[in-house]
Order: sequence, then structure tokens, then C-alpha cells
Amino acid sequence: MRWVATPASTTWLPANVVEAILLDLDGTFADTAPDLGEALNHVRSLHSLPPLPLATIRPQASHGSPGLLKLGMNVSPDSDGYDEMRAAFLEHYEAHICDRTKLFPGMAALISEFEERDLPWGIVTNKPHRYTVPLMEKLGYATRAACLVSGDTCEEAKPHPAPLLHAANLIGVQPERCLYLGDDLRDMQAANAARMIGIIAVYGYIDPVADTTSWPSAGSVNSPFELLKYLGAL
Repeated sequence: MRWVATPASTTWLPANVVEAILLDLDGTFADTAPDLGEALNHVRSLHSLPPLPLATIRPQASHGSPGLLKLGMNVSPDSDGYDEMRAAFLEHYEAHICDRTKLFPGMAALISEFEERDLPWGIVTNKPHRYTVPLMEKLGYATRAACLVSGDTCEEAKPHPAPLLHAANLIGVQPERCLYLGDDLRDMQAANAARMIGIIAVYGYIDPVADTTSWPSAGSVNSPFELLKYLGAL
């Protein structure tokens, strides 16, 4: 049996332990920040506020409408006017869900590599089903994924392990033989709770002040294709 080291830890994993790959969507599989940012700036324009630069928006793009509205409008779900702002945000986002969204560089090649190896892969996201499926369809990957698990598929969303466990069950692979790639602390918490191999997508929407070394992960990658080293390919 060949073994590969995980560079972000002292753990060693057998190269053939991974039988399925699960991926977060926003900030891991696809760069959705441009379209999410446009939706936020649309709400700001309705309140006569100038647009925020994408560089400011990007670190919050994995946190959905609550995180983005907190950033751009300084409101939370219990604030006056929040529901109206969220409705305007979501309406604009749904209408422009894939205007500028693209896969991260190297992700298409990575997915092709999975498919050549007959490794099933799927998406596990906190994004609601209403937006997950249309986005994956527009990107051209909805039918290629072995599963699409959204934030409202299960009763609990990440960091609860239920969505990851559900994905493993749909694919028919034991959780401990699944690798989960994500760009948020809750992704690693969910993977750890599900007994999956959690890998941090450092290229994603991670706040510059975040200490990823404290996240419960088995390692990290700086680009999608780098994930192959955990499969014994590099």
C-alpha cells in the first residue's frame, strides 16, 4: 500500500482510502462572489449607497445573504427592514445567478480527473436547493455530480454532519472513505463530525485574519488540482 503525507498535519493517509470526493460549492467548486457581490450592491443602490469592491465582499461570500447583508447593510435577521433587503438580494441573485460565476481555475481539470478514475464526486453546500440546482445546471455539472446536497436538503445544515452523511449515503460510500474539500471552518467541523477527511481550500473565501491552522482538518490546498496529492497522484 502506498502512503501520502498531508502537509498541513502530521497525519499520514493511505493513498487508496478515498473512494468519493465531496465539495463545497461557494468558494470551493465555483467562484460565485462576483454574482453575489452584484446582488449585494444592488441592495445598496436601492438605499443610495455606493457599491462595495469585490475584494471587500469576497471573504464573506461563503456566508450567504445574512453574512453579506451584515457586511453591506450592517443588518442582521432581527433588524428592521432585513426581510425586505434579503428579498431584494435574493431576487436579484436568482435572476443573475451565473452571469459571472465560473469554476475556480483547475477545478474543471480536477473533476475530469475524478471521472477518469471512476471516483464519484458530489456537492454539499449550505446554499438552498432553489439556487444550487440552477447554478450547477448553468455551469454544466448538475448531471455529472453523483449528488447535490443543499442547505435545506436535511433538517440541519453545516457545521452539522447530517448533510455530509446524507451525501455519503446517496453515493454509497462509507463516510470515513470520503474526502470533503471546503473553504470555511464549518466545513471542517462538519467533516470532522462526520469522520471524513477534511481538506481546506485555501484559495477560497477565507478571511485574511482567520487562523486555518486551528481548524480540524487533515490538510489544505492552494489550488483545486493540488487535491490530487491526497489521492496519491503527486
